[in-house]
Amino acid sequence: MSNKRIIITGATGLIGRKLVAELRDDYQLVIFSRNPERARALLPGAADYVAWQPAEQGPWAAAIDGAWAVVHLAGAPVATGLLGRRWTPEYKAEIRNSRIIGTRGIVNAMAGAQQRPSVFVCASAVGYYGPYRDNTPLDENAPPGKDFLAQVCVAWEAEAAKAEALGVRTVMLRTGLVLDPDSGALPQLMLPFKLLTGGPILPGTQVYPWIHPADEVGLIRFALEHEQVRGPLNASAPKPLANRDFAAVLGKVLGSPSWLPVPEFSLRIALGEMADVVVYGQNALPRKALSLGYRFHFTELEPALRDLLNLPH
Repeated sequence: MSNKRIIITGATGLIGRKLVAELRDDYQLVIFSRNPERARALLPGAADYVAWQPAEQGPWAAAIDGAWAVVHLAGAPVATGLLGRRWTPEYKAEIRNSRIIGTRGIVNAMAGAQQRPSVFVCASAVGYYGPYRDNTPLDENAPPGKDFLAQVCVAWEAEAAKAEALGVRTVMLRTGLVLDPDSGALPQLMLPFKLLTGGPILPGTQVYPWIHPADEVGLIRFALEHEQVRGPLNASAPKPLANRDFAAVLGKVLGSPSWLPVPEFSLRIALGEMADVVVYGQNALPRKALSLGYRFHFTELEPALRDLLNLPH
C-alpha cells in the first residue's frame, strides 16, 4: 500500500462506496462523514473516519493537512425519486448549499494547511451546460447554462477552482447520468418498462449522457494519478443517446415494449421542476478524457445495462 493519504467525502454514496473499494488496497483512505460510525460499518478498512459536515470550517480541517489528495463527492441528491422530495425552495437551497459551502470549506482547509494536497478532484455535473432538447455537442469548452442546476454547477466549480490558485491541481468531474439499478434516475426510467408501459420521454430528441459506475470510478482514479488532467472533465460515455434510442435499448434489455410516449406535462405533475432532469439532456462528450488516453470499459448502452442488471450479453 502507498503511504499516500486520500480524503474522500460522500464515501457512503453510490460512487463513493465503489471508489473506496477501488482505492482501499493502494492508498490510505480517510473517510469524511456526517456519521463516522456508520461509515466505518459500511466501509471497513479505511485508515480513519472523521466527523464532517458541509461547513466553511471545522475541526476536520486538520486531517487535510498532509493528505496527498482530496476527492469531494458530497452533495444533497438531485434526483430524489418519484416519491421523494420535490424541489421546494428549501430543498433547492439545500442542493446548492451542500455543494457550494461544503466545497468552500474543503478549500479553506487546504489554504490553512502547512502541507497542501497535490490534487483535488471535485464532483460537478453535465447540468453545467444547461437544458437541451437537441444533440448540440458539448465538450469541456462549452459555455454554461442559465437554469438552476447550471448555476449551481457554475458556483460549485468556482469554489473548487480556488484550490488551483493554492497550487493544488484541481479537476471538476462533470458527471452524466450514472447508471445504477438501485438509485438515481435509472430506477425511475426502468419502472414504466417493468409495468409494460415504457417509451420515450417527449420530445425524445434530448440526449442522455450516461456513464457506467465502473467508468465513473475509473475516471476519478485517472484524474488522481495522471498529472496532465486538470480543470473540467466530462464523465460520460463516448456514445450518449437520444432519449428515444435510450428507451428502445432499455426496452430491449428488459424485454418490454417501448412504444408508449411519456408527455412532459405528466412528469411536471409528478416531479415539478425536478422533471428537468429527464425532460432535457446534454450531448456531453468526454473529449478531454479520450484525448488524454482514458479507455472506457463501457462505450455502448446495451452492454452497460446488461452488466448492471446481471443479464446475459
